[in-house]
Amino acid sequence: MLMKTPSLLCALSVICGSVLSASETSDSVAIQLGRTAVEEALNGQELPIIIDIDPSNWPKSQSYEVSAHKKMGKSVGIYATDEFGVMYGLFSLADRITHEGVDRVLQSTNLYGTPHHDFRAIKFNLPWDAYRTNPAITQHYEICRDPAYWEAFLNMMARNRFNALTLWNLHPWPFLIRAENFPEACSFTDEELAEWQTLFRTIFRLAKERGIETYLVNWNIFVSPAFAEHHGWSNRANITTARGFTAEQQEMVLRYNRESVTQVLNEYPNLTGIGLSLGEAMGGVTAEFRQQWVLDAIVAGVQQADRPARLIHRVPFSAGLSNGGTTSRPTEELTRNALESIAGVETPIIIETKFNWSHAHSSPKLIKVHGGSLSDAYANPAPENFRMAWMMRNEDFFFLRWGEPDFVREVIARNSDPASTNGYFIGSECYIPALDYFTKAEDRPWDYAFERQWLFYEVWGRLLYDPTTPDSVFVRSFINRYGPDIGPLLFNAWRHVSRVPLRLTSFVDINNDKSFYAEGFLAREGIDSSEFLSLEMLMAKDTLDPAYESISDYVDRVVSNAGWDANLLTPVALAELVSSEASSAYRGIDPLWLESSNEALRQETTDIMMWAQLGWYFSTKLKAGVDLALFQHTGDESLRTSAREHMAAGVRHWKDLAQLGDRIYREVPLTHLHYYYEGDPMWARHGPEKEAIFRRDFKDHIFSWSRLLPFVEADLDFIENAIPATAVEIPPDNPPPHENP
Repeated sequence: MLMKTPSLLCALSVICGSVLSASETSDSVAIQLGRTAVEEALNGQELPIIIDIDPSNWPKSQSYEVSAHKKMGKSVGIYATDEFGVMYGLFSLADRITHEGVDRVLQSTNLYGTPHHDFRAIKFNLPWDAYRTNPAITQHYEICRDPAYWEAFLNMMARNRFNALTLWNLHPWPFLIRAENFPEACSFTDEELAEWQTLFRTIFRLAKERGIETYLVNWNIFVSPAFAEHHGWSNRANITTARGFTAEQQEMVLRYNRESVTQVLNEYPNLTGIGLSLGEAMGGVTAEFRQQWVLDAIVAGVQQADRPARLIHRVPFSAGLSNGGTTSRPTEELTRNALESIAGVETPIIIETKFNWSHAHSSPKLIKVHGGSLSDAYANPAPENFRMAWMMRNEDFFFLRWGEPDFVREVIARNSDPASTNGYFIGSECYIPALDYFTKAEDRPWDYAFERQWLFYEVWGRLLYDPTTPDSVFVRSFINRYGPDIGPLLFNAWRHVSRVPLRLTSFVDINNDKSFYAEGFLAREGIDSSEFLSLEMLMAKDTLDPAYESISDYVDRVVSNAGWDANLLTPVALAELVSSEASSAYRGIDPLWLESSNEALRQETTDIMMWAQLGWYFSTKLKAGVDLALFQHTGDESLRTSAREHMAAGVRHWKDLAQLGDRIYREVPLTHLHYYYEGDPMWARHGPEKEAIFRRDFKDHIFSWSRLLPFVEADLDFIENAIPATAVEIPPDNPPPHENP
């Protein structure tokens, strides 16, 4: 329990309407943010608040206690480790006042908060010199140069208890400095560079004022286009002897990056640290070379700065010579030994590891990282110089809102050994939460994309700070927006329907960003782009979660009478489970909300219905896949008929999904579709008659559910044209196709 006895009285502040008495706290932006929240909740009422800051009483920063102060009259005491603990305490107090009133707060209030994870980060890919380059990313360029956007985004982070902002692009240095010994790297005029510098200084200052660390994360052996052009190189990445460059050129690029890191840290004192991506643009070289390069370039640059700084060190992407994802214990041991040897940086070093590769919103169990399975090399024995932070990537829902607290709680419970882990990142590679380019309505009650996805950020942020945060906190947020009659119903509907993409992505084996896109039912098949996940593809897919049984494995069990594993979730049982979750969500909302004058309510209701329709579509497609696979084994035409009926129901669900989507959403560019081009073998994947549809619908990288309808309907043709193999009789003691074993 946090100690109540003040040892250092920082301030006595009285909040009365909109008036805060003068004190040391008046200069703190963080406390001002909390004060504003309390003033809004008080709505003109009076409430004396005593603020006591004493960092010696608690083991973790950003901790607080809020309690009714009975010995000093009708007042509330906030006891905290620092100004950011005070801010969190004021946010909690404001929430309690809003829902219980001042009198109840004064009678009995005991609120506590201490971080479960020290590192609670958002991954934010910048739209300039971006890793992914297409209109879905570049359209955010102007809004991300607006300081007002960053102030709003950082306010959201603070309110939700995030405390680290990581900014990612290929090569950030020329946007922040003109390198002293390599001025050719920066193509901006002095005036243009000054504008960029003002922007970044503003972002770093705003973040620091809110208790949010900032990091620049780069992709290693890159130079700027201007640098490459100046030196006559056609390539700006992977400047190594393995790629035909001279040893002198390789050394020059290493020195340029090292000096740039040092200069950036020296010129931006509010920047917390630097991150590196071990493996990107490093094809053709060994794991030993990659590790030594980042030690000599990035880490040495941090060490040579005039001040201490922190380091984010991503785990290796590859254990071999290629850039592709592979893992091995020797490579992990090599990396661990290097991490434990690093001195001259603030510790612990953060090592970033992708949780279930690029699709964290799947199974709460760690099944794979970038490249494959992960050994215990980083965790056993417990590290001394570093801690792991899981990267919870979302490449599966950009349009549709999401929020399932129990999933986040289970992820944390399963994967947060304090001896080796101290945090999480959340964020996307293929999406930037800035411009709301999805919404048709011009009178929408938000300015930025992240505001429409408020539940996603609130669930992740609040639970990373404190996994015991009860559902009532989220229910109150819904009540704030939609009132006591609608709010609890919406929250319950979201809990159910948000399980649809989790189940779907657990069933389909995934790897990189474009290997799957749950809300669009897209999957990658052989090339770096996505296409519609057809019935044929679904029937052949392995599962991500080994507790799920694939269609092919299930059917093999049926026809071979191989017996049943009670620990496996069969596709038949999964179909019923997903359908049940969708139905529970659908029953919990009122269709009349679709016509509400409250645009936010109309949008959230539509999203819930869309997830429900997608869940029912997935359920019927699973059943169709099982029946069709059994038909192919047995030749029983009744099974083909059953598959056709299930798939026809699925088409109806997709049409309803598309109609709902057309009501509120624009057709927009989608990064997952970026690599379609004329002549690609995928144009003709579904036969010559589909080639024109692919050209019309995907070569401009534009997505909508309506555009996918021809491919949804093509599954019916696939069923009609299916040919059975040699007939096999299903053993009589095996269950019928749509009964759970």
